[in-house]
Amino acid sequence: MAGMASTGSTDRLRRITDAVRGSGQLSVAELAELTGASEMTVRRDLEVLSDQGVLERYRGGARSLLLRGEEPPFALRAQEGTEAKRRIAAAVAELIADGESVVVDSGTTCLEVARALEDRRLTVMPLSLHAANALTGAPRLKLLLPGGEPRSGELALTGPLTEASLAALRFDTAVIGCCGLTAKDGLTSYDLSDAAVKRAAIASARRVIAVADAAKFSRTALAFVAPVSALHAVVTDETAPDEETGAMAAAGVTVRKV
Repeated sequence: MAGMASTGSTDRLRRITDAVRGSGQLSVAELAELTGASEMTVRRDLEVLSDQGVLERYRGGARSLLLRGEEPPFALRAQEGTEAKRRIAAAVAELIADGESVVVDSGTTCLEVARALEDRRLTVMPLSLHAANALTGAPRLKLLLPGGEPRSGELALTGPLTEASLAALRFDTAVIGCCGLTAKDGLTSYDLSDAAVKRAAIASARRVIAVADAAKFSRTALAFVAPVSALHAVVTDETAPDEETGAMAAAGVTVRKV
């Protein structure tokens, strides 16, 4: 049911998630007033969010299962800003030449990048099982799979086997996702093991392209990955804040808004 969500219902799910997360718990009536939806619609939304592990339902309302410093589940993020993510992915694909070797990070935007590379003549190592599945069977593409342990939901590959796979190779380009990206705090992640894999991917590549939707520029997550100076390019959507993108450009990073 969540996978069939429209833009309006996706926005409503995000508002409900943020509201319950901020308050700890809210009643169905309070959420109906907040969203302008009927209580029946809110109850259906709560079922979707409960199935995704975002919140816990109780009679007449819901309480949050997400702490402030936690990332929303992959299934919820995958529904957000899909058009912007596809534009970002297409722009990244334009920056990659046929014949390159590319490591593609985990996350929803990087999954769109993997899909945009499916018909290309490239060597690609995806760092999530979602992306690996998207690239399986691509006729012209050479697919390399790292070792590692997939994180639940994200299916991002992490741990010493993943890091060792990256250390053994040298890529032309690394496409790196993030949970937060600012000129001051650099590229950050919510998960420590994910941050370690991102650092290993960056170290293994000659060129690093960070992908981030506009919302990422207002966040700094717990785990530091790399300073902005480690990035060669940032591809984002057209609503990314000029103050942040301008500061990155001033630091020598190529910034492309699409």
